[in-house]
Amino acid sequence: MTDLTPIRDNTPRKRKPDWLRVKAPTSKQFGETKHLMRRLGLHTVCEEAACPNIGECWTKKHATVMILGDVCTRACAFCNIKTGLPRIVDPMEPVRVAEACGEMGLEHIVITSVDRDDLDDGGAAHFVKVIEELRKRAPNTTIEILTPDFRNKPGSIERVADARPDVFNHNLETVPRLYPTIRPGARYYHSLKLLETVKKVDPTIFTKSGMMTGLGEERMEVSQVMDDMRSADIDFLTIGQYLQPTPRHAPLVRYVTPEEFANYEKLARSKGFLMVSASPLTRSSYHAGDDFQKLRAAREKKLAAQTAAE
Repeated sequence: MTDLTPIRDNTPRKRKPDWLRVKAPTSKQFGETKHLMRRLGLHTVCEEAACPNIGECWTKKHATVMILGDVCTRACAFCNIKTGLPRIVDPMEPVRVAEACGEMGLEHIVITSVDRDDLDDGGAAHFVKVIEELRKRAPNTTIEILTPDFRNKPGSIERVADARPDVFNHNLETVPRLYPTIRPGARYYHSLKLLETVKKVDPTIFTKSGMMTGLGEERMEVSQVMDDMRSADIDFLTIGQYLQPTPRHAPLVRYVTPEEFANYEKLARSKGFLMVSASPLTRSSYHAGDDFQKLRAAREKKLAAQTAAE
């Protein structure tokens, strides 16, 4: 288990720029979404990771459900989720996730989880059960999963891919140079291999990955990560601004400007990604439903162009 104390940031907190300021959530729909999550005993990454978009998303009754509990077995330097010894896996959680999906009337749902290195399969079987329950109870809802790396547990990636989610997301988070301090429990090339494996299991599954900026990465390093992602045939890239959750987390080096994000998006599109979302407030599941429709349309356009060329 990683201790965050050594990277304690004692420097004054940087003033948040205007482009990162969001309104406090006050809508009726926000309260209804929160009540639904509490009533069904579900956790959301929106709350646990202190997402800045929670007000907007919950007002639209879009929530990213976090399965396998709310305690993570790792302590990544950027993440606000609790670390410790998780509770036993709740076998009824998949049913409650499907109930929540139905009550919110979701056309597209995003499911993520904490890391569960204590489990023999890293939680893969539970992801499969959630997907199966959603297919049974909400057959018209498209499913996006954001998984951990399963810590090289044999067969875990393949098992989840065999369940055929519509989108399989796993975030690389940052550039390789920063992994030892930002993501010490993970390995950069294993994360790449995970997404490459998904494509080998089922090429029709969209693959997706995301990065944070503002941690000290250089533009050329970000460009190289994009190239690595395309080598792994990743379809969709998200890039957003890192926001330091507490002084115990990795220090924020700088705020990246909206203009720089626009340049990153242009660069990524030039490298062949089907879909790119790059902005200060971009997060893995932000506008995921709308982006999925754009992603599917982009693939259809690409296939049509290839057919015409033949």
